[in-house]
Amino acid sequence: MTENPDPQTLAAIAQGCEKASTEIFRRYERQVYTLAQRICQNEADALDVLQDTFVLAFAKVEQFRGDHFWAWLKKIAVNQALTRLRKQRRGPLLVALDAARNLVGTTPSAAPQMDLNAAFARLAPDTRAVVWLYDVEGYSHKEIAELFGRTVSFSKTQVSRAHQQMRGWLADTSQDSPCLSNPTT
Repeated sequence: MTENPDPQTLAAIAQGCEKASTEIFRRYERQVYTLAQRICQNEADALDVLQDTFVLAFAKVEQFRGDHFWAWLKKIAVNQALTRLRKQRRGPLLVALDAARNLVGTTPSAAPQMDLNAAFARLAPDTRAVVWLYDVEGYSHKEIAELFGRTVSFSKTQVSRAHQQMRGWLADTSQDSPCLSNPTT
């Protein structure tokens, strides 16, 4: 999603044009929904985040000043999902294969992936969100700290402790599986 919507489309959304809003919604709905689903791990919540994201984005489209519309929209979606997590204090996330490589230092097979998902689900909701944003979405510790209204060390500590906990949990459940060991730990 590197190509921004044209300024006329964004202006039309600001004017309340349903056709322009539908065009942008259809263009970005899958990405927003997928992000929301990863953070909330619940279809109903993900659909609510999807809706809330676009309602807010369309209401504030005149405030878009950046070069990257998807980055702007993604930030709104992440904030909506984190707000929902904070309110509910739940919402396990599923880990993508790329995150698994970062966490266990290997390319997992299907069985280890299930173990990783189970370990990931054991993390506290805020910790899961921090790990997801850092490992999968590529947010910096500074960006995560700003999203949570905390310090950079909060983000770094959450990621470090989560990785350590998950490695321990994975080692406990997979004594026979050498592909899950992390020799660098």
